Formats: sequence, structure tokens, C-alpha cells
Amino acid sequence: MLKTTMLPTDLKDKRIILASGSPRRQRFFEEMGFEFEVRLKSVDEIYPGGLKGSEISDYLAKLKAAPFKEDLKPNEILITSDTVVWHKNRSLAKPTDEEEAFEMLQTLSDDWHEVITSVCITTTTDQKIFNSTTRVKFASLDDMQIRYYIKNHKPFDKAGGYGIQEWIGLVAIEEIQGSYANVVGLPTQLVYQKLMEIV
Repeated sequence: MLKTTMLPTDLKDKRIILASGSPRRQRFFEEMGFEFEVRLKSVDEIYPGGLKGSEISDYLAKLKAAPFKEDLKPNEILITSDTVVWHKNRSLAKPTDEEEAFEMLQTLSDDWHEVITSVCITTTTDQKIFNSTTRVKFASLDDMQIRYYIKNHKPFDKAGGYGIQEWIGLVAIEEIQGSYANVVGLPTQLVYQKLMEIV
């Protein structure tokens, strides 16, 4: 059980390896008070057909850990993660260009969708995968708003083609149910809890 007295410094004998190039996830770890090292290895983010929702993000979070496992040292904790935007039984990945981003945001306009982030914590002796789901409701977006957002924020590194912390989140998100941080890219409370359980 999580002890409320536990702090990030309790992991001082461990080295956290964050396998993510996302500046948002890196900032979250900084703000939670963890010392960490960023290590990046590329993987083909391909998953088996038939997976849905959290099954996709769980699979990819674990897949991203695979290239690191042989190199991990006993005192190292590897963090990998993946975020999926799930809407109408379909996964909306990172858009490849402006038109794909436009189509995604048109689809999300005036509707609810789910943002699912899975996190995989890997050590030399164990591996844990967990996920968090947040429901998000967009207001109705017109074409000019969508084009303005894409032109000014270029959301091509974000699942679903948007970042809730950006302009579009301020003017077009009507409601969220669940963790805001999870929509940004990391379920911080869950990550903190799971890391403290390692101590």
C-alpha cells in the first residue's frame, strides 16, 4: 500500500530511464521531482489487428520496452508508454500531415472520445503494465478553427491530432472525465504510485 510519506528521493538508489522523446512526459517527470535519464530506441509501432482501446496502448508500451531489456542494470527502472485516442471503435494515431489532422479533428468535433495512456515499468526482475482512460468532449468545431489550430500548433506528434494543453483545449474542450494529465500524455498519479511501490 502506498505510504503518504514517500517522496521521489526514496528512489535515490534507483535510476529511472525514461524511453520517451515527448517533452510533455519529460516535463511531468521533472515536475514530480524524479531524477531520470532519457534513452531512446526506435521500434516499429505495429500491433496485431483486432486489438481495441487499451489493448493497443498496452501492447505498444510493452513493445517499446523490448529493445532495452537486455541492457538494463539491476538498479535501473525503465519507463515506456503509449497513448491512444479511441473514437467510434477506431484508434486515431499521430497524423502524418495537415489533411489527416484536419479529418481527425472533424471526426472528434461535437462528440466524446477516450484518451488511453498505458505505461510499462520494467526492471531486470519484473514488468508491470497499467493504463488510464479519460473521456473528453469536444464542442462543435468549424473548419476555420481546425485550420487555424493546425497551422499554428502543428499537432503531428500527438495522438488524435491535438494537444489538450494547447489553444484547442482552451477554446473547444467542453468536459473531461478522468485525469487531465493522462490526456496530456501521462497518468501522473498512477505512475507516481507504482514507482513508490518499488521502494
